[in-house]
Amino acid sequence: MNIPIIFEDNHLLVVDKPINIPSQKDESNDDDLQTILKTYLKEKYDKPGNVFLALVHRLDRPVSGVMVLAKTSKAASRLSDQIRDRIFYKKYQAVIMGKCPPNGEFIHYLVKDQKTNITKVVPASVSYAKKAVLNYHRIDYKNGCSLVDIDLITGRSHQVRVQFAAEGFPLWGDKKYGESVTLPAKFQTRQKGSLALRAVSISFLHPIKKEPISFEVNRPSFEPWSYFL
Repeated sequence: MNIPIIFEDNHLLVVDKPINIPSQKDESNDDDLQTILKTYLKEKYDKPGNVFLALVHRLDRPVSGVMVLAKTSKAASRLSDQIRDRIFYKKYQAVIMGKCPPNGEFIHYLVKDQKTNITKVVPASVSYAKKAVLNYHRIDYKNGCSLVDIDLITGRSHQVRVQFAAEGFPLWGDKKYGESVTLPAKFQTRQKGSLALRAVSISFLHPIKKEPISFEVNRPSFEPWSYFL
């Protein structure tokens, strides 16, 4: 399976994850990003034995976009520290149902049910809930949908999908947390399992060189939602 490689050095592998590929092995047993990329490294460098390649963050199966993986344990540990310290920045773009305000901030408290793989919004008083924060800016509105830029402040499971759905603006194509919107015929055909959410940029400090580094993937233009089909 062809995975676009954006950047690679001795410590990092940055890729543009396609839709409908799990980030890591799951119960479906389908080909997953981590395993595919381990095979790529093993063949490219003729490595014997098991190849080290760690996920430091994930994208949901129906979500596409930029991801960084660590080729060494030191890089993995330092990137994980950056995520915890909130100096690892991710930006998304999404198509949501309805016309949201031009700008906004969402703050919710989330709990994930591991058995059902569903995340729910709960009161802040729930002791084991995790705080979720994002900011957004509406870029366009058309055909009953809004195209939004999203700054993800925290990284919770299904966070973008859950928070927008909780505010009454579920993502287009999200069967888990919302319903598909009825769009004109030319927008009706989309790849099975796709979701109108894309990770468009990522910024962090290089785990070894300690220098700022960022990567972007292409974004929609003119007919925003057609890009997600």
